[in-house]
Amino acid sequence: MAATVTSITLDIPAVDFRLPATNGKTYSFADVAGKNGTVIVFICNHCPYVLAVIARLVADARTLLAEGIGFAAICANDANTYSDDSFPNMKKFAAKHQFPFPYLHDESQKTARAYDAVCTPDFFGFDKNRRLKYRGRLDEGRTGPPPAGARRELVEAMRAIAKTGQAPAEQIPSIGCSIKWKVE
Repeated sequence: MAATVTSITLDIPAVDFRLPATNGKTYSFADVAGKNGTVIVFICNHCPYVLAVIARLVADARTLLAEGIGFAAICANDANTYSDDSFPNMKKFAAKHQFPFPYLHDESQKTARAYDAVCTPDFFGFDKNRRLKYRGRLDEGRTGPPPAGARRELVEAMRAIAKTGQAPAEQIPSIGCSIKWKVE
C-alpha cells in the first residue's frame, strides 16, 4: 500500500544516530554529514518504489557526494516479517547497486521513528548546520521512470541549500511503500 508524507516541519535539527552499515562500520550523523549538507533517505530492498528509483538515487547520490553533500540510506523495515530487508540482504542490495554511501540498519526502528519516516523512499535534506530544509522526492518517477526532461528535484534542492541555505518553497512529498513497523 502506498504511503506519503502528510505533514512536513522544516528547520528542525537532525536527529543523531549510531547504526551499523553493510560495510561493517558503524556510523553517526556526523560521520555521514557533508560540509555542504546531508541527505538521509529511508529505503528498503523490496519496495517497488525503491526498485524503480534506485539507479537514479545512486547516480544522484554520486553527484551530491562530489559536491560536498553527505549521503546515507537507512533500512528500518521489520526483517522478521519482511525477510527481503534482512541485514544480509541489505549487504547484497548495496553491493548489487554499488552504493557509494553507507547503507545503515535501523533494527530497533528508533531512528526511523525519531525522523518520523513514513515511506520508502523518504528523503531528508539537511543544510550544513544540520537543519532540515528538504522533505521532498527524488524526482517525478514513481514505480516507473520519470517523464523525459523531468527535474532532478533532490539534486536541485540540495544544490540550493548548499548555495543559499534554503530549499525551494515548493516541495512535493515522496511516495512509496509504508515503513514495515514491528508489532509492539
